[in-house]
Amino acid sequence: MAHDHHHHHHDKQENIKIAFLLNISFAILEIIGGLLTNSMAILSDALHDLGDSISLGGAWYLERYADKGPDSKFSFGYARFSLLAALINSLILVTGSILILIRAIPRLFNPEVIDPKGMLVFAIIGIFINGLAVLRLKGGSSFNEKIVSWHLLEDVLGWLVILIASVVLMFVDLWILDPILSILLTIYVVINVMKNLREIVVILLQGVPSNIDINQIETMIKEKTDVECVYHTHVWSLEGEKILLSTHLVVNDNISRDQIIKIKNDVKELMLKKGIEHVTVQIDFDKEDKENFDCCNK
Repeated sequence: MAHDHHHHHHDKQENIKIAFLLNISFAILEIIGGLLTNSMAILSDALHDLGDSISLGGAWYLERYADKGPDSKFSFGYARFSLLAALINSLILVTGSILILIRAIPRLFNPEVIDPKGMLVFAIIGIFINGLAVLRLKGGSSFNEKIVSWHLLEDVLGWLVILIASVVLMFVDLWILDPILSILLTIYVVINVMKNLREIVVILLQGVPSNIDINQIETMIKEKTDVECVYHTHVWSLEGEKILLSTHLVVNDNISRDQIIKIKNDVKELMLKKGIEHVTVQIDFDKEDKENFDCCNK
């Protein structure tokens, strides 16, 4: 199990590393191409891709850092550093999208002439390189991978816009087409990033994972184990994948040690079926202060 986890985490690191290397290579290629063709449009996109590359590099570094186990500073380990990378990248992506909208909206009223043939060549290269990176990250389970994937998908969609616009503009002088498509695709990307951002914030605030119902869990424990009641149940996630639970179980005063051990094991097995691997159980006895667990009187 530990080997599988390490292998899975290594895959995540490798995926983000390849995405970073592809992105930085293409950004450098764009800068050279922009200088050779004297195209401000290509240089502007090169700046955007360079920003993406910096955030991808940060994501790669923090994903590696997230693999560290628990220590005296971070008793739960460093898994949330991966979530931190996802949060930073989300904010960068939203900021970048706002900047694109600021540039694109004025062009609706004052469309600018672009070089369709030059942009077509770079669009094909851009779709190919960023497409490879997106495929590499497709199906990634961590928020870090998902956000990085959206970074790259934004680039693919952006180049697809340029490809379509460049082909159309070779035959028709419809310069307004470029800002219209750019605005629509940017809004599409922002909506999806905001969904992930909302989930990231919930995790950072230790919200209950959306697939977990605490009342249902407490009822299940009470019905399927020899406990009198369940209270103070807390469920949270470290980084969107690993779910943790702590709960208090009230038992009869005369229960044996073996029965307590069985209850703990039964609870852990029940929680494992719900996808909760890390379970902390506190046993309270009936004779203790009832004010703390009045659930027994319900």
